[in-house]
Amino acid sequence: MLNRTLGTTLLVSGTTIGAGMLAMPLTSAGIGFSFTILLLLALWLLLTYSALLFVEVYQTSACDAGIGTLAAQYFGKPGRIVATTVLLVFLYALLAAYITGGGSIMVAFARDLWQLELSPELAVLLFTFVFGMPVVLGTRMVDGVNRLLFVAMVTGLVAVLMTLVPKVSMDNLMAMPIDKALIISASPVFFTAFGFHGSIPSLNRYLWGNVKAMRVSIVAGTALTLFGYVLWQLSTHGVLSQGVFMQVLTEDPTLNGLVEACRRVTGSEAIAMLVQVFSALALVTSFLGVALGLLECIEDLLRHSVGMQAGRALLGLLTFVPPILFALFYPDGFILALGYAGQMFAFYAVVLPVGLVWRARQQHPGLPYRVAGGQVGLVLALALGVFIMFVPLMIRAGWLPTVVG
Repeated sequence: MLNRTLGTTLLVSGTTIGAGMLAMPLTSAGIGFSFTILLLLALWLLLTYSALLFVEVYQTSACDAGIGTLAAQYFGKPGRIVATTVLLVFLYALLAAYITGGGSIMVAFARDLWQLELSPELAVLLFTFVFGMPVVLGTRMVDGVNRLLFVAMVTGLVAVLMTLVPKVSMDNLMAMPIDKALIISASPVFFTAFGFHGSIPSLNRYLWGNVKAMRVSIVAGTALTLFGYVLWQLSTHGVLSQGVFMQVLTEDPTLNGLVEACRRVTGSEAIAMLVQVFSALALVTSFLGVALGLLECIEDLLRHSVGMQAGRALLGLLTFVPPILFALFYPDGFILALGYAGQMFAFYAVVLPVGLVWRARQQHPGLPYRVAGGQVGLVLALALGVFIMFVPLMIRAGWLPTVVG
């Protein structure tokens, strides 16, 4: 169990780091370092809390139950329909963002390392095939691949930090938000910074429903992620002046834009290459966790809704074909997809677990494990989740400024 707990902790951290590391610098350039850290701390507390709510609810169900099955247990067929629909939209949007970003990184690597001009369409297909194969093969394979990539990613992060931190400027770190409302506008994208919740059913099954192991994995994994985020934000905000950062990202609001910003400001090809390698590793580890969660969500839907036992090959096609189509038709949709993922994630990761725990505590008042905070914690989390869900609507209505991208 200890070995699986370690693997699950790394899956939690690997999944979240990919989302946050790559999305946040693209949306926080206009916010400033101090307010970025405050936003990170607030969302870490909220999303670690909501993840533990799922652990509490799983005490009342089979360890291999999907989120749709949990929702049906407490809210009937309408609950299954709503929960499954939101989860599918969320995971598909997130996976589409990663495939889009992965394709752009493969194009850049092919050009920089081998002087090969790879078409964006071919890059998307290659990325999905190479890194989607472990997901189709199963959780144990994903665990093994993720461990190797996670070690490489941490090594890359250390190398990036060692080269960037000496170049940090206090003037850059003290920059204030261009518009304080940008903090609210960025919250749906930042929300995905701790977005491993779609993988919770897979992780719970992998740990055979062990409550203690799940709690340790979630708290340790998200804490490790938070520490990495703080160092990452210190480096990017400290080295890249706000004006230059905004200009470069306005020209290219993709992962390559972040690499180009580092190249222009530091004047170092080596630093730019390190950021590029680290970005690729972070994206792949996150891709693995999200894809695994999506595949098993589809499996749960087919098994319990239509009584169909689908093979891994069919599940793989259902998992990867829709986001591939998005990546092919919307090649610049990295931030767009993450924005929609953040909106769906607010419902799935906060509103849904609050509702499930509310019902579970009424029906099972004597559960061995109960998340701290009582009813006040549930109400506060619910209010924050609903508010973040409406942020994209307020942006589209012109009530809030638009983030970069």
